[in-house]
Amino acid sequence: MPIPANSKPINRFSMREEVYNTLLNWIMEGELRPGEKILDKDLAEKMGVSRTPVREALRRLEDKELVESSANRWTRVAEISIEEPEKIYPILWTMEELAVAQAIENLTETDFKKMEAINNSLDKALDDGDPVAASRADAQFHDVYIERSNNHFLISILQDLKIRYRRVEVTYFEGSACAKDSVAEHRLILEALRSGDLAGIQSMIRSNWQSSLSRLKSIEPKTNIDNLASIHPQS
Repeated sequence: MPIPANSKPINRFSMREEVYNTLLNWIMEGELRPGEKILDKDLAEKMGVSRTPVREALRRLEDKELVESSANRWTRVAEISIEEPEKIYPILWTMEELAVAQAIENLTETDFKKMEAINNSLDKALDDGDPVAASRADAQFHDVYIERSNNHFLISILQDLKIRYRRVEVTYFEGSACAKDSVAEHRLILEALRSGDLAGIQSMIRSNWQSSLSRLKSIEPKTNIDNLASIHPQS
């Protein structure tokens, strides 16, 4: 089982959360690939912790359906299927439309400039062929207006859902020849935000998600493991 070479021993402070968040990020960003078997002993040794917090983290990840196991036989990263984004994306764009409606009075030019800078980072990540950085930037762009909704219930629900879509996005930014369209769509969202046209903003957000889903579905069929292995090849 390959483990990222740049991983560091876990600090004892908040160990359980650190172990959980580390494994979560490895799964979301393709360090641990769909279908890959996980050995808690190897993970514990690499992180410099006992097997107990690793096992606890794996149980939490299994509750989120990011990990699956067979009792006393194996534990592995859950596979990705196109049915997953088809079910999740409509929920995301509907909830983001609600978030921006609650955020619109709170957003300022400072927020817009932040979104502009993030979108430029997305553009650069795509130029550099870095799908992980692109996925991070894409999520950060949307997070600006989600967080400005000041609705912690809505923010929490969206954060939980986005855990599931992030690893799909890595595959999308790596495999779609049209991924740059997301940058242009973000610029349209920004223009609408600056104009204060709520209906236009919501329409642009929905269009961005719908177009992303269409582009994701148009990627030439290829196993998810192969897609992610090309991003993080085994050493």
